[in-house]
Amino acid sequence: MAGLVVSGTQVSYIGQDCREIPEHLGRDCGHFAKRLDLSFNLLRRGQALEWFSVVGSRRPVVEPGPFHRLVSTQLPTRSLEGLSAFRSLEELILDNNLLGDDLVLPGLPQLHTLTLNKNQISDLECLLDHLAEVTPALEYLSLLGNVACPNELVSLEKDEEDYKRYRCFVLYKLPNLKFLDARKVTRQEREEALVRGAFMKVVKPKSALQCLWSIILCSCAISCVVRFPSTTVFHGLAGGKK
Repeated sequence: MAGLVVSGTQVSYIGQDCREIPEHLGRDCGHFAKRLDLSFNLLRRGQALEWFSVVGSRRPVVEPGPFHRLVSTQLPTRSLEGLSAFRSLEELILDNNLLGDDLVLPGLPQLHTLTLNKNQISDLECLLDHLAEVTPALEYLSLLGNVACPNELVSLEKDEEDYKRYRCFVLYKLPNLKFLDARKVTRQEREEALVRGAFMKVVKPKSALQCLWSIILCSCAISCVVRFPSTTVFHGLAGGKK
């Protein structure tokens, strides 16, 4: 099979632009693979933009009018379902894909290494809760290049203190980790996570669509104040004074 490289118990299927794990990959290699590399593909959960009525029916419409708005909806795909055939996996490499906050892994009880570098993950707590459930033996995790991992790779506004808080929270959620990103977990970090980890939650940033919708609502409110200064809107903003 083109693109497939097998070396002992190591299986690589890199740069094939696949949107889901091919069924034949699990059928042919799932029973013996200990290490699986799926880097540089297009693995993701489907996403689409649809128009919905602001009032009334929540059914999508084909031809939007003035009282419709654009919303992002998730379409089910089988992106990572194929991993269920790899029950003996110990290492899983998913770098440089399009995986987001809806990432779902099957139970992988022997997995000790997981790398998700350069994906589209922003909700750190959701991911960590999921990993704690499905990968109980996890010891090495890398999330570099995701919004959920606050460092200079994703934003120049982040600094070393942001990254330290992130590490503290991750270790609080996954206390068995020995390596996080490119660094070994120290005893001091582990002790700090026990004491302060619960308070180090990294707030999930708003999506571009959420930001756009907030700007539109704000602009509409300002427009009402400018055009109709004597309306209830104006009085509400002014504290109810007339």
